[in-house]
Amino acid sequence: MHIFIYLIIFFAFFDLFAQLPIMSPFAVGLGATPFIAGLAVGMYSLSNVAGNVISGIFADRRGPFAILIFGLVSTGVILFSYHLADGPYSLLIIRFFHGLAAGFTVPAAFTFLANKTEQNRRGKGAAVSGAFVGLAAIIGPAFGAIYASRTSVPEMMGVTGTILLLLGAVSYFLLKKEPAKQESVHAPNIPFMVSIRNCGLSQAFIGAFFLMFSQGVLAYMLPLKIDALQLPSEMSGLLLSTFGIAAILVFLLPVNRLFDRVKPVYTLIAGFTCMALSLFLLSAVSLVALMYIAMASYGIGFALLFPSINSLLVDSTNPQSRGRAYGYFYAFFSFGVVAGSSVTGALELSANEGFILSGSLLLIIAALNGMVARRQNAVKKDGF
Repeated sequence: MHIFIYLIIFFAFFDLFAQLPIMSPFAVGLGATPFIAGLAVGMYSLSNVAGNVISGIFADRRGPFAILIFGLVSTGVILFSYHLADGPYSLLIIRFFHGLAAGFTVPAAFTFLANKTEQNRRGKGAAVSGAFVGLAAIIGPAFGAIYASRTSVPEMMGVTGTILLLLGAVSYFLLKKEPAKQESVHAPNIPFMVSIRNCGLSQAFIGAFFLMFSQGVLAYMLPLKIDALQLPSEMSGLLLSTFGIAAILVFLLPVNRLFDRVKPVYTLIAGFTCMALSLFLLSAVSLVALMYIAMASYGIGFALLFPSINSLLVDSTNPQSRGRAYGYFYAFFSFGVVAGSSVTGALELSANEGFILSGSLLLIIAALNGMVARRQNAVKKDGF
């Protein structure tokens, strides 16, 4: 069952990453202005936030199984509607519903997986799921760009839609056989501001936001740095692949046992610090070999951080509240990506300045988490 959920997670993120290199040109081809083309790209993330939150609420009320099936099937159906896009405004409508429907799948999948994973294996489980996300990040953009160039964007979306519909059908028959001891529960309606006062949850939410903030900066600024150095444009893709491969190796190699043996707050601090130092190095170097080293180091930091924030979330929730928490968690993911690229763009920073800003923020978050960890340890020693 776990392998099948990992497969769902892979294709949910594959849907996201496959559209990244093709959506702007597709919008422009439909007559969109640069502003509308950018809005078409961002519309998915904006509505995805709403889908994440709604998914979490109903995953707690109805159980993650029903929400997972709904997310897969509705996303699969909507992907076929790209054939109906005949102008920029019809594309905006499709993008809105695509992001909204896709937002249901990921929180439900992670909630379902967490509820079926033993507590002493939750770190390793999060690492393995992170590996599937990393694979999607490597394979998705390449597939989207190549397949769409040989056929069309609507046809590429249709292929992904077919896969999601098949997964939805198989999930209905396969996953409903799983014991439903945690499915039909009625969770209390916990307001967002109450849930975020939980220290572990606030660490997970903030970690998710700044993790993806740095990803947004990297995705926006790395091609600019490559262009400024007059290197081949495909170099940015190779560097991002290096980051993904390094992360996947950490996720899948025996070192992933670390996530069940070390408190997640410590691997979180290590991950943020490693990512920050990597961004500082990336800002300071111009040699290609050193840039590859910086990206590999960034991937290691990412691999330390992703399971840590997942483990903090699992440790801070129970099955009755976990769906809502994952909904907020992935809403912070989406906000982070948008904030990373938009803030650095609004400040009109150069690529190196963007890396320094992002690295500085990551170091600050690492330091704050270190202070929280020391305070918690002091409270335990005093017996309070």
